[in-house]
Formats: sequence, C-alpha cells, structure tokens
Amino acid sequence: MHSQPHHPLTPIDLIGGEDAVQRLVTRFYDLMDEDPDYFAIRKLHPATLAGSREKLYKFLVGWLGGPPLYEQEFGHPRLRARHLPYAIATQERDQWMTCMARAMREVNVEPALRTRLEESFFKTADWMRNTEG
Repeated sequence: MHSQPHHPLTPIDLIGGEDAVQRLVTRFYDLMDEDPDYFAIRKLHPATLAGSREKLYKFLVGWLGGPPLYEQEFGHPRLRARHLPYAIATQERDQWMTCMARAMREVNVEPALRTRLEESFFKTADWMRNTEG
C-alpha cells in the first residue's frame, strides 16, 4: 500500500482558502472606509478602494501560500518601495494593524492563526514606516 506524502497545511489552507481571504480583505477595507478611527490610513488611499482591494487580495493569497496572483499580474511586490510615496508613521502603522486585527476577528480567523498573522503583519507594517511620528 502506498501512502500519500504529507503536505503541511499552509496559512491559506488554515484561513479557509481564497474565499476567506476575499472576505478578510472586503471587511478590512469596509472598516477602513466606514470607521473614522482609521481616517489616517484611509486618506492615503484613492477615493475608490476597488484597486486597493484587488491588490491586497492578490498579495495576501500568495503571501499566505496560495497561487502568486499579485506577482503574476504586477511583478515583485516591492512593498516598501511601493509605499514610499506615502507618509507612514507610527499612527498609520497602528491604524492599519488595528483595522486588520478587527477584520480578522470579525471574519472569524481562528485565534492561533490570527496571532501568527498579527505578528507577521506587524513586522511588515513596522518596516513600512518611513517618517517620524
């Protein structure tokens, strides 16, 4: 009898696949658009969030271990370089993090995975800071 090789679950498997990532991104940007607590990061985005939603969705799918949708369409993410035109200080980092943490809670990302993702998101969000404050 032959056994199938065991492949560990990736974060995208653990979160519930691409549909779950879409729900997370949708909730994240809805919160950003609706809640004045996230004004500092909302004002860094275009009037319509459709492009931002699509890019974050495609980025997160690949970042979580799914197909590299973002890279296939836009090339290497170059996150810091793409964010340099925007003044990102501690306030913006913290608002982004609070908004994402809330979105993960509201779409029911499993607590242990949510903790792991928050740690990773924080490292990236902190690295995006490019101004004092």
